Amino acid sequence: MCQPQRMLERHSGEHWAGRLYMRRVSVYATWLLVRAGLTPNQVTWAMIVCGVAAGAVLAVGGLAAAAAAAVLVQVYLLLDCSDGEVARWTGRTSIVGVYLDRVGHYFAEAALLVGLGVRAQGSLAAGGWVLIGLAAALGAVLIKVETDLVDVARARSGLPAAEDAASELPGRRLGSLRQVAAATRLHRVVQAVELSMLALLAAAYDAVAGGLTATRVLTVAAACVAGVQLVLHLVSILASRRLR
Repeated sequence: MCQPQRMLERHSGEHWAGRLYMRRVSVYATWLLVRAGLTPNQVTWAMIVCGVAAGAVLAVGGLAAAAAAAVLVQVYLLLDCSDGEVARWTGRTSIVGVYLDRVGHYFAEAALLVGLGVRAQGSLAAGGWVLIGLAAALGAVLIKVETDLVDVARARSGLPAAEDAASELPGRRLGSLRQVAAATRLHRVVQAVELSMLALLAAAYDAVAGGLTATRVLTVAAACVAGVQLVLHLVSILASRRLR
């Protein structure tokens, strides 16, 4: 009941880390959360707090802070799995819960990218690295906006939500380009789980080599990936059947 097969097989709705390991753990966390009397929305709020806290901790600097941020993101992912499981088990699904879940992803990814920029700056003072982190955060949020606005546009036109098959691009050339882009996995650089792991690796390198070179390279890479993906994602939406 908590993990129906249709949910696990969603094309883009289930994170790879959830399928790989977190769903094996989350069902036990869900049992504890239900026993504790928490509502699905309370679990989602806890998820949001963990995601934003991870960004704040990442901004502190140092290897220990990066490790703590990575742990917080794992807790964030665990709660992201459990909030829906609690809702399905208790029958307390709601539109508010869906909305809060989306908001949580916006906040967490933006907070991590801003935190990365502050970390690359080396202090809380304003500077170029902070601006790059902010630009990356804005790009990551706008990518999610592009996705969510598909449902908004369809709902306002009286159409049901688009099926996964509608995201396929017409023509062999566009389809091949999308497969190549997907194979590189570069779009995951600005996603919370992957970004926290990369930030930890960058922090480990910086701790050994001294300085902030790896963190700054990652910050620039995240901003570039967010900017390119923002444009390509919009093109793919307009070229697909999601708005038809």
